[in-house]
Amino acid sequence: MSFRFWRRIRLAPGVTLNLSKSTASLSFGPRGAKYTISPRGNRVTAGLPGTGLFYTMQTGRGAGRAPSVRARDRLDLGFSRRLVTPVEERALVDGLRALQQGDEEAALSALMRGAALPDAAWMAGMIHLRRNALDEARHHLTLALQAKDRLGTHFAKYGIAAHAHFTVTPEIDAHALPRECGTRLALAEIAQIQGDEALALSHLEQVLRLAPDDPVALLSLVELTHEGDQDQLRRIAALTAGTMNETPVDAAILLYRARALAGLGLAQGAIDALTLGLRRRKDRPAALLHRLRHDRALLYRQTGRKAQAIREFERLAAEQPEDPQIRATLASEGIALL
Repeated sequence: MSFRFWRRIRLAPGVTLNLSKSTASLSFGPRGAKYTISPRGNRVTAGLPGTGLFYTMQTGRGAGRAPSVRARDRLDLGFSRRLVTPVEERALVDGLRALQQGDEEAALSALMRGAALPDAAWMAGMIHLRRNALDEARHHLTLALQAKDRLGTHFAKYGIAAHAHFTVTPEIDAHALPRECGTRLALAEIAQIQGDEALALSHLEQVLRLAPDDPVALLSLVELTHEGDQDQLRRIAALTAGTMNETPVDAAILLYRARALAGLGLAQGAIDALTLGLRRRKDRPAALLHRLRHDRALLYRQTGRKAQAIREFERLAAEQPEDPQIRATLASEGIALL
């Protein structure tokens, strides 16, 4: 799989649907990264809020084949075509058209009527997730997952590129598209919010089995389990052993690798991971770099490297001079900030 980088133009919040003669795109939800499915092939993107930097993995062609619909007929079936279109499919089209027109209530009502179609259930689930209606989101996304082999088929039929996006960690956004991996990522997010860590972990394990090289899935898993027992910490150490600081996602993984190693009593290994995470700063969000440096400062102090710890805390104070914790730490070392 190849990676490519670009600068993102600001995405407005809410729902947008753009149609052209050649293709269409649909997006909704909070800011962040996204999975996109289109007739030209799937893209898996990941991004960091505030930086505009995303990476993209090309994942092959679209979903299962289905008869295509002419561009001029998309989302507007017309009287004669409606007569021969199944009820659930009509509901999906009506829901997408309502989204295009900005009527989310009507869209959700139509999509729920068509929830026997996995694409309609998926879209309804994502809208519920955007509204923080977690039980309803979980119900509809689970319905969609039960027919995972047909997910994306009707989006492809009508030339719709659909994706949703949501935050997984403070620095990294996750993506969901009408596929098993993206749907499980969304369900894992819901389960984690609802406090069902076992279910969240089960979904993430499935994603890693399906896409073992997906860094976003790995990041989601290590973020979920980095405060776990020794077995979980050892697994994080093994899973992240080959991580290099190539992308901002890698830098975030290195943060949790360091915390796992520290939890295992491997302080020097944790310091090495944090140092690797700090080695590249361009296009890395300031908040992530701050967390990496703060963890390294604490480990320097823990291992008796007082001079290195003070230098790190002074750098942190330069970045955030009003942080009371950093000021108190320096004060304990006899360093008073003005």
